[in-house]
Amino acid sequence: MPLVRIDVNVGRSPEQLGGISAAIHGAILAVYGIPERDLFHILTEHPLGQLRAQDAGLGFERTDGVVMIQIFTQGGRDQAAKNALFDRIAGELAAVGVEGADIFIGYVENGPGDWSFGFGRAQYVTGEIAVPAS
Repeated sequence: MPLVRIDVNVGRSPEQLGGISAAIHGAILAVYGIPERDLFHILTEHPLGQLRAQDAGLGFERTDGVVMIQIFTQGGRDQAAKNALFDRIAGELAAVGVEGADIFIGYVENGPGDWSFGFGRAQYVTGEIAVPAS
């Protein structure tokens, strides 16, 4: 049940934005096996100059087509699963025209008590939703 924030510079069409979201969701479905309707994405467009992403000293250049992704999800997956997800996201985004150098992913883990899906209740804690297996 990841919550995914996707930040991009202005200039993409609604179809392109939808393709980016669908690519990321498809990767999460494939690697983590979550339900298809477990979709929570926030897409935000920024004026040029408000997204700044360099290469962390790795020696490549990003373009204005940078896609910055934050994935908030429950803890417990091993590094191999995370690496598989990062790789699958890059592959799915390449298929919709996003270059590998323009993909930045931040991955944040938390626990079952950190989520409310509505009505002011922590549904994982109350048992209304089963806690996903890691």
